[in-house]
Amino acid sequence: MRGPSWDVLADLQQLLEFHFMQNALVTGTVVAVLAGAVGYFIVLRGQSFAAHTLSQVGFPGAAAGVLAHTSPLLGLLVFCTAAGLGIGFLGRSLDAGRRSESAAVGTILAFSLGLGLLFFRLYAGSAQGVYSFLFGTILGISDRDVAVTGLVAATGLLALAVIARPLLFGSIDPDVAQARGVPVRALSIGFLVLVALAVAQAVQIVGTLLIFALLVTPAAAAQQLSARPWLGLALSVGLALLFTWLGLAVAYFTIYPVGFFITSFAFGTYLLLRLGRTAMRARAA
Repeated sequence: MRGPSWDVLADLQQLLEFHFMQNALVTGTVVAVLAGAVGYFIVLRGQSFAAHTLSQVGFPGAAAGVLAHTSPLLGLLVFCTAAGLGIGFLGRSLDAGRRSESAAVGTILAFSLGLGLLFFRLYAGSAQGVYSFLFGTILGISDRDVAVTGLVAATGLLALAVIARPLLFGSIDPDVAQARGVPVRALSIGFLVLVALAVAQAVQIVGTLLIFALLVTPAAAAQQLSARPWLGLALSVGLALLFTWLGLAVAYFTIYPVGFFITSFAFGTYLLLRLGRTAMRARAA
């Protein structure tokens, strides 16, 4: 494999030469679209802690899938969805702000970390197999996982498109939305299931420890660019795609992991936008 050149077309052909990179690009694109869309509402609703908890649940879920001799992706989906439902049913955000939900999130997080420790001790494989759950395995995704990822992402995007308008209303002003007949609590539970699906998908790329690189940072950067909901949503998806594509491309030509580059591009972009916005406010004042 030769290094990158100034010939963009030749570099692109080299990226697509191997089947594992084709799978990685397809999966990364699908995951980035879902993560960017769901992530916008995560930031808007202030549920980053819940998303973090679901990412930690992904570790014992993937380990359980391996122990059961099934796909780690299946374990991720089952555990993350169960945790999302648990947070939704145990938390009562309308009656007690975010305090009750935070308590439910913390309880589930502690239990999931305990399960992760148990499955780690039971895991008979090498430590490298466990590390892959923590930092992502996108360059080793099978054709079957690509198909499952596409199906789950399509289901999640369709569900989000159905509930997007009432979810936006309930996220901005839940009390008024409930008074207008919007099923705020049901939407909250349904949205947490969508977050669980997005987390299970994104773990394949960046792992459980770097999940915010796709779920939160693109959305946070998008909100620095626009306060308009639908434009912000589109920007969040676009930035998630950009970070994923750049991360995969740069990692292909280096010895460093994909997750590092995706996280670095995402954080650098957010930092620049935040500093630029602060400078503009200082000039206006």
